[in-house]
Amino acid sequence: MRILLDTNILVRLADVSSPHHEIASEAVDRIEADDHELCVVPQIAYEFWVVVTRPVSDNGLGLSSVAAEESVESWKSIFTMLLDERGVYSNWRDLVRQTGVIGKRAHDARLVAAMLRHGLTHILTFNAQHFRQFGKVQILEPSAVARTGI
Repeated sequence: MRILLDTNILVRLADVSSPHHEIASEAVDRIEADDHELCVVPQIAYEFWVVVTRPVSDNGLGLSSVAAEESVESWKSIFTMLLDERGVYSNWRDLVRQTGVIGKRAHDARLVAAMLRHGLTHILTFNAQHFRQFGKVQILEPSAVARTGI
């Protein structure tokens, strides 16, 4: 099975001081050990870059652009990068219309749209509530995955 990693998982993996670092790492390790394919889409890289390069005083990690680039580049050997395609936009438009999404939640709708376009059915995230309203994907919470797998 192919599983999308939400941005918050990758940020926690990059932030060894985070209280969620260990559980994110255990969940990813468990998924890989169970021979599932971990995927990211370009939006994950964009969001990751924003968070990790933002100053610590603004709730970021304060990394340099070089360090952010090294992290994103390292994903290529670990995770499958699924590129954007035309169908993502039309899926996104349908989702935001059907669910009445407004504001920042449109970013979450775009991730679900990319999942639908690429045939992904599961997402690993610390923010399960951000994806429930779409009802089109299975939400995996890191603590549960780390304990029992999928």
